[in-house]
Amino acid sequence: MPDNETQKNLEPQNDYARLADELGQALREAGPIALKTFRGTIRSWTKGRDSPVSEADIAVDQFLHERLSREGYGWLSEESKDDRARLSSERLFIVDPIDGTRSYLAGLPDWTIVAAVVEKGRPVAAAVYAPIDDDLYLAAAGQGATRNGESIATSGGTGLAHARIAGPKKVLERLTIIDPATIQEPKIHSLALRMTRVAEGRIDAAFASVNAYDWDLAAADLLVHEAGGVMTNFTGETLVYNLHDPVHGAILAAGRSRHNAMLELVRARHKEFA
Repeated sequence: MPDNETQKNLEPQNDYARLADELGQALREAGPIALKTFRGTIRSWTKGRDSPVSEADIAVDQFLHERLSREGYGWLSEESKDDRARLSSERLFIVDPIDGTRSYLAGLPDWTIVAAVVEKGRPVAAAVYAPIDDDLYLAAAGQGATRNGESIATSGGTGLAHARIAGPKKVLERLTIIDPATIQEPKIHSLALRMTRVAEGRIDAAFASVNAYDWDLAAADLLVHEAGGVMTNFTGETLVYNLHDPVHGAILAAGRSRHNAMLELVRARHKEFA
């Protein structure tokens, strides 16, 4: 039986694992709500910079808010009004009720339901659920990452040659010019899923353009790191969440060795990737 000090040190990780499981269960429960209107008749509109939103986004958001909210935790969701009380919360739920709404509305499969718990600016529990494939990805700080209960890991390798890369068209075009052997992956509209594919080794690296938000990135960030990879901005800085403006610059995610090599490339040729 562990002594008191060991037990004390284990408690936060046990708590993170419990939170990850709770997130995963909530997302599974939210899945049928989104699937009910998928490929059916549904009302949708646009907001902000021509960003689509639908009745399904709102319904899932309301469900998750009721399911997850608790005293002492802040809340930040793409489809909820930003309550700045979150800034003084030690822990925060960050939610994207449907990440990849364009795909959802087009009847395509690459959309997800996403949630994370952030503590002191970094994710400590994460879940990404892809209802069409019934794939649930979970991560808890210090305890690895899984898909449907099985451990996942980022791919090895360091160079561009034959690397499977997903991201904005402009970035992929630049990489292909630098090394024609680079393999461009089909576009993945859910940014969380794009980065999660890196965590499970299905693709080797992924990019995100500027102006991605906390809800696009927080859960996948933890999944990538717990799977042995790295996810940073183009200056190599680890992302910090729950700031006053929850938006980020361009992002790179990859296995540790490949991330280092690609980050050096981006820095050396920054004008081409700006």
